[in-house]
Amino acid sequence: MTPVILLANGLATDLAAEKESAEVTDWAARIGWLVGLALFVALIYWLMREGWKWRGTLQSDLPELPDAPDDPGAAKLTMSGRYHGSTTAGQWLDRIVAHGLGTRSRVELTLTDAGLDVVRPGATDFFIPVGALREAVLGKGIAGKVLTEGGLLIVTWEHGDKLIDSGFRSDHAAEHNEWVDVINSMINKKTETEGAR
Repeated sequence: MTPVILLANGLATDLAAEKESAEVTDWAARIGWLVGLALFVALIYWLMREGWKWRGTLQSDLPELPDAPDDPGAAKLTMSGRYHGSTTAGQWLDRIVAHGLGTRSRVELTLTDAGLDVVRPGATDFFIPVGALREAVLGKGIAGKVLTEGGLLIVTWEHGDKLIDSGFRSDHAAEHNEWVDVINSMINKKTETEGAR
């Protein structure tokens, strides 16, 4: 055997004999780091929660949301999908959290002659009277949620003295164009009727 092979065999034997894992010598330091990390994560979560509550306090001047009328009339359009939140009109990152408007959820939309009924399982339902509707457009982002161009139905409405954008995404995105057309025609018809008085 050559000296290189003998040397390699000797090193392999030495390495095999030393294949034990090193003992952990400082358990207190490791536990301290884990507890510190857990406290840091809890602090971040608490700060986010307090920020959400503070935003709700700042928006407490927003009046209570209207309830749907007992007889809203026949449905013009219905849609199932997701509610992505509401923001101050034109400011797609300024989320409104008062009265549960900031909570994302599933949604069932129904458009009638009386207005837009927003039914959200697990969250607060609300109703937008036809007189409060201002505009419907296709957008790509609201309240931190960004989708493809035209992937979001954004309905602008007035509540109290504030204009609000609410974002909805249908399970079938092809429905969005019809919703925009019908809502805008309802708004235009209402404006023409008021102008004729």
